[in-house]
Amino acid sequence: MAVISEFFGHARLRPRKRLLGRLGTGATALVLPVAILTLWWVASDRGWLPQQILPAPAYVYEMARDMIASGEILYHTGVSLRRVIIGFAIGAALGLSLGIAMGLSEVVEDYAKPLFLAFAQIPTLGWIPLLMLLVGIDETLKIIIIAKGAFVPMAMNTFTGIRNVSPRYIEVGHALRFSRWQQLRLIILPAAIPSIFTGIRYGLTHSWTSLVGVELLASSEGLGYLLVWGRQMFWLDTVIIAMIAIGIVGFVMDKGLNSTEHLIQRWKKGEA
Repeated sequence: MAVISEFFGHARLRPRKRLLGRLGTGATALVLPVAILTLWWVASDRGWLPQQILPAPAYVYEMARDMIASGEILYHTGVSLRRVIIGFAIGAALGLSLGIAMGLSEVVEDYAKPLFLAFAQIPTLGWIPLLMLLVGIDETLKIIIIAKGAFVPMAMNTFTGIRNVSPRYIEVGHALRFSRWQQLRLIILPAAIPSIFTGIRYGLTHSWTSLVGVELLASSEGLGYLLVWGRQMFWLDTVIIAMIAIGIVGFVMDKGLNSTEHLIQRWKKGEA
């Protein structure tokens, strides 16, 4: 009975320990942001920098409220998100297709991989001058740049994931007389999911940073445009608000993909 009581006592303590651990991790993560906010407040209050260069946190907060109430920040965020969704979908689909083709066929790898690696070495923003001459500075330019940001990590991680599939899984497919399509759908792609999801996360991150970069150079809408407009007008509060919005959206997207990946991995473990 004593052993049973001790077991249930430990079982009751585990959720508490997990909760305390999460609270401790959350508190630790807040230390640096709070320290930066405090330093910012002290610097603006003491006048270490002029208000035109470093506006007070309270002023930035009031401006953020006004921009949210007017819908301005939401409008520009929506424009940027729409561009990212379209560009990322195109780039990820092309990268997934190329990664699968190179992973399944050594002939395709021999022909395509050298050119792909050379293509990947050129920074995404390095394509902007050439693309401006070819397609102008409208939406097409932005979609291509965003798609390129997703294409490279998606193709590389898909290729790596397929090549790392255990040969024993392939042998099981042969034993069950699976067709090529059945092996791909039932064995290869499920086994490569962790690597593919890594490609999705990196691709989305690169797409988001590429979007901001191209909006800085050629756009009249979006969060990148807000950064440029705020700098040109010397509205540093607008610049800070746009930066915060960019960080929040990027963080939420990455966390969402991370949670989805954990759910898929948990489902796979439960199925096993």
